[in-house]
Amino acid sequence: SEMCIRDRKLSAMKQQNLSEHFAHTINRYYRGCNTADKDLMMSTFDEDVVHYFVDHSAVRGAERLANYWVKVAPLTQANWTLDHIIAQNQEAVIEWSMQWVPAQTGKPELLRGSEWYVFADDKISEIRSYHNNYYLQDLRNRELWDFDYAERGYHF
Repeated sequence: SEMCIRDRKLSAMKQQNLSEHFAHTINRYYRGCNTADKDLMMSTFDEDVVHYFVDHSAVRGAERLANYWVKVAPLTQANWTLDHIIAQNQEAVIEWSMQWVPAQTGKPELLRGSEWYVFADDKISEIRSYHNNYYLQDLRNRELWDFDYAERGYHF
C-alpha cells in the first residue's frame, strides 16, 4: 500500500542519515589518527571508550586511546580511510583501508580491515578492529584480545 511504501522510504532515509552521521564522526576520528591530532580524536570519543584489537591488548579510556594513536600512527606512517559503512541504532560497521609503511620492508603497503563501532551520545564508546596483518601472524590473533565473548552472548 501507499503507506507501506512511504514508511519504507522514511526508514531508508533514516538509515542513510544515521550512516552519514556516524561516518562523519569516524572520518573525524581517522583525520585525528592520520595527523596525530589528539584534540580532534578526543572530540570523537566517549570518556570511557575501549578499542579492542586482534593483535594486542585493548586500550581503555579516551586520553589513553588518543595518546596511543599519537605515538603509534606516525611510526608506521599510517593513513586510514573509511571505505564503506552500515549503521543501525547506536552501532556502525565499516570497512577501511590503511596505507602504511611496515618497518620490516620500509615500503608503502595497503592493509584492509573492518571495525565495529558502538556510539553513546554521538561519541565513539567502543571500537572492535579486525584485520589480518601479515607481519603480526600469531594463533592468538584470531580473535579480539581482552574481549569477553561469553559475557556478550557469543556461542564459543
